[in-house]
Amino acid sequence: MGAVAVALFAAAPASAPVAAQSGDDAFRTYLAELARQAEREGVSRRTIDAVMPTLTFNPRVIELDRQQPGGGANSPIPAFEPYRRTHVNADRIARGRQAYQRQRWRLEKIERETGVPESIMVAIWGHETGYGRVMGNFDLPRSLATLAFEGRRRDLFASEFIATLKMMDRGVPREKLVGSWAGAFGGPQFLPSVYLRLARDGDGDGLADLWSSEADTLVSIANYFVDAGWRPGEPWGFAVNVPAGLDRAAIANRTVSPRCPRVHDRHSRWKSMAEWRALGIVPQTRAWPGDAVQATLLEPDGPGKTAYLLTGNYRVILDYNCSNFYALSVGLLADEVER
Repeated sequence: MGAVAVALFAAAPASAPVAAQSGDDAFRTYLAELARQAEREGVSRRTIDAVMPTLTFNPRVIELDRQQPGGGANSPIPAFEPYRRTHVNADRIARGRQAYQRQRWRLEKIERETGVPESIMVAIWGHETGYGRVMGNFDLPRSLATLAFEGRRRDLFASEFIATLKMMDRGVPREKLVGSWAGAFGGPQFLPSVYLRLARDGDGDGLADLWSSEADTLVSIANYFVDAGWRPGEPWGFAVNVPAGLDRAAIANRTVSPRCPRVHDRHSRWKSMAEWRALGIVPQTRAWPGDAVQATLLEPDGPGKTAYLLTGNYRVILDYNCSNFYALSVGLLADEVER
């Protein structure tokens, strides 16, 4: 689950109760409040009247929400290698290469227009939904209304619910509105608010259909990366060998990221490729990029194991899902797909 969806799992007390009344009356009362909020935000009365009477509370969504892992700030970080073997495995690579070849003519066009590499689009698609095979079958308005009613992250889910109604006002048919229990949907697993900002029509039929159109899925992923600041012609990063005598204290990161700081705290400070080369870093399988390209060093499994130099484009992958394991796996899958 990606973009897009990582914000949904911000820490919340695991024991927080469902709204004091969870019966039908309390839910209907809340839906009336949500309808008034939607109308104030410009949703048509037609859409509100079509959707609101169909909604019922979904206890399964709350159950799944409560099952989300929530490691504390000091909980140990597991090794990356087992994750890599699971997420960049032979099946995902083979299916990715098939999708890459099947969509090559389209991917080439999108890369020319956006600068986002073909293989990165395919790797995101593969990680999020297995190249469109697993997109979820939860009714989105029902799930989002349930999560908003539950109340722990009411503002977030109420906003996403209203964004779903705005999608209908833009022409998305009600029957297409299915996805994950947490509100992400389609090939890229966008949230409704992301769809409104960044989804694009790639096949010219007048609708950004992320459920059925591979063209729309791929061009929308690329548009997300453009919006997040992808730099054409720059790699996401690459595996390197680190000399045993590297002074890690001298390159330690001394800034605190305002977003998912625990992810960024594992990175070194920024240095140019020329500076990393001077420190004895050696690429494992590729040539050095330009000397001026900036990168940070990440050793996900500690000293003596495979490390990575990561450029600003890696931070764009983190924008999609702020997890080092996710972003590394996307980059590594993209490399394998393209190989």
